[in-house]
Order: sequence, then C-alpha cells, then structure tokens
Amino acid sequence: MFRVHPIISQAYQKAHKITINEKSKLIFMSDIHKGDNSYADDFRNNMKIYHHALEHYLKQEFTYIELGDGIELWENKSFKPIYKTYKNTFELLKQFNRKKRLYLIWGNHDMEFRDPIFVEQILLNFFTPQNIAVKEELFDLKYYESILLNIEGTNKNIFALHGHQADYMNYKHWKFNRFFVRHFWKYMQRHFGIKDPTSPAKNYRELIKVERKLCDWIVKNNQQMIICGHTHRPRFPAAGDIPLFNDGSCVHPKSIIGIEIKNLEIALIKWHLELKSDHPKIIKTILEGPVPLKMYL
Repeated sequence: MFRVHPIISQAYQKAHKITINEKSKLIFMSDIHKGDNSYADDFRNNMKIYHHALEHYLKQEFTYIELGDGIELWENKSFKPIYKTYKNTFELLKQFNRKKRLYLIWGNHDMEFRDPIFVEQILLNFFTPQNIAVKEELFDLKYYESILLNIEGTNKNIFALHGHQADYMNYKHWKFNRFFVRHFWKYMQRHFGIKDPTSPAKNYRELIKVERKLCDWIVKNNQQMIICGHTHRPRFPAAGDIPLFNDGSCVHPKSIIGIEIKNLEIALIKWHLELKSDHPKIIKTILEGPVPLKMYL
C-alpha cells in the first residue's frame, strides 16, 4: 500500500496553486473519456447533457476544473477523430480558457498531455491561431498533474488530482495497460461484453483498493481534503469522516456527475434528462450538500 504514498505526496508538493474565496465558483468534472463516436465511445450518449452543463457554467461564470481522463487516448491512437466528433465541446472549453477559467489535469487515459510538447502539437494542428494575440491565448494552455486550492486568508487548502496516483499499475505502467485496452479489451468489449479489468471503474476490488490508499494517505497527512476522479464512483463524505471526495464521471447512464464549490460550500450534483413530460429537458439535481468547506478543513 505504502509504495503509492510517495507518488501522491510528490503530486501534492508539485501541485499548481490557485487561491479561492467566498466569491469563487468552481465546477469539477472528470472521466469524460471523449472518444471517436464509435461503439467504444462511452461518452457519446451524454454529449448533449455535458454540452448543456458547460454552457450553463460558462454563462454563470464558473471556473471549470477537469480532473483527468477528459480525452480517451487509450482506445484512440489519434486526437483527430475525437476533435472532429466533439468540435463544439472543444470550442466551449476554448471560451473558458479565454476567460482564464479553465484548469486541466491529466489522468491515466490522457497521460500524454503531461508532455507540453505533445500539447503544443495538438494546438498547432487543430487550433491554428489567426494572429499573435490568439496564439498567446491558446498556447497559455497547460495540463497539470494536480492542483492545490488555497482558501484565501487561511492556511487551509484542497488537494485536487485525478486519483490514479493511488493506482500503481495505472500510474507507473500505464503504457502496458493502454496496450491491452487498445489492442485487446476494446474488441472483447465489443464482441463479448467483457469489461476492462485494468479500470477500477469496472473492477470493484480495484476501486475499493484505490479509495483505501487515498484515505490512508489523507489520514497520514493531517486529514488533507482531496477531490479526485478515476474510479467513476461519486463520493461525498459526511462531516467528520475522512475528507475524500470523488466527482463521479460523465459516462454514467444518461447522466453526468460533478462537484460544485460556491460560497465556500461544496455539493455533489447530477445533470440528467427529465422525462416527466412530452418534452424531455436537461436539469440539474443536487445529490449531496451543499456543506460548508470548513466542516472538512
């Protein structure tokens, strides 16, 4: 268990720091797994819900923090079909970036984005700037391993990361796992419905193991509050419990789940289709909270 502790601690020490206060409005989402609109693209059925939610948060001046696995680069060798499928969504993310309200974290399924040269190549190929001002705006885009949200006027903070740092194989040997997913399990899923055993989201034993390791690190590090993704399992502890939060994923059946922070209060939310009338509409439901952050810090 303890061999992952130095990995998590290193991510904490190197985390990108952001200051927040009572005026800050944040939405955390992860595990979008945007693919190529094929049978293996788990996100395609939630595309409209996700896009609707992003438009809402952009209009309401939220800061969007993506906690990893935003793009599915295990099942897809190229970014091109993903961009073509979800071009409108990427345009929305560009608007968040233009307003300096976009923070991206890489996970195990988009680990390539930890390389700034890889990010620059993507930007050059698919977001060609028309002038110097646009280039400076676009090329300011960075991916982080982790983020530390410092509460203004206090010594309290929230540690945000994808969570695969507590999943040794998916962190240290992600290329090995990617090979099997890309060349083997993808086709087993298609023809036989066999779930990917490398993913904690589809392997309950691994899911529990990841959560246990993160909780153990929190206890040994002065009850440091964490918000993560990776397991796809929403988690919202009661005040007084180990402060490990998980924002779920965007590939739940006909719904996406995330975490909001507003007025220094935290809530678990779900965007989904309401089918009570002849005209289905996308609505937001609060699943847990809001609870003051001070109850966990």
